Amino acid sequence: MTQLAQDLAISVDDYLDGELRSEIRHEYIAGAVFAMAGAGEAHNRISLNLAFHLRAAARGTPCGVFMSDMKVHVRSHEAFYYPDVLLTCDPNDRESLYKTEPCLIAEVLSPGTELTDRREKLIAYRSLPALKEYLLIAQDRRRVERYRLTAERAWHYEIIEDGTISIGCGDLRVQVSIADLYEDVVLEAADRHPDPATDPC
Repeated sequence: MTQLAQDLAISVDDYLDGELRSEIRHEYIAGAVFAMAGAGEAHNRISLNLAFHLRAAARGTPCGVFMSDMKVHVRSHEAFYYPDVLLTCDPNDRESLYKTEPCLIAEVLSPGTELTDRREKLIAYRSLPALKEYLLIAQDRRRVERYRLTAERAWHYEIIEDGTISIGCGDLRVQVSIADLYEDVVLEAADRHPDPATDPC
């Protein structure tokens, strides 16, 4: 049985090559690949709004802003994910197909991916040495859940529903208001609002 599992595993090189040819994006975890679902209008607008403000601040700096077609490689988990938005300011983070040193990752929550974003990806992303911020952004109401690495190397959790989010990455400082994040987004209140009441840090 173990040998069969090993034979079915897909190598990283085969996965990366396959992604270049595939019309569907797949995430990779320890030899297994998982097809990704598409996203709706609100999801796309929120991602674009965040990327727009990050890109405006990053112009002329070593920082790069990428959206959902750029992978992040989490070596400690043998995984490749497609975050909705990522920011990297490491000049050595030069791979063209994936990034390894993001300082910020944001995921816009969707019913089909929310549990993965809150659990699996939360654990994996926080193992990235350069990561300072992980944002979980609701698309049915104005609400951002933020995991921020403190100077004491502890993860601080907070919920932001109004005002401004201050983001720091290397020498880059960005201010993004909740209003900017949800600009032109039609909020359709969902029947359920997950309660993250317990900080899983």
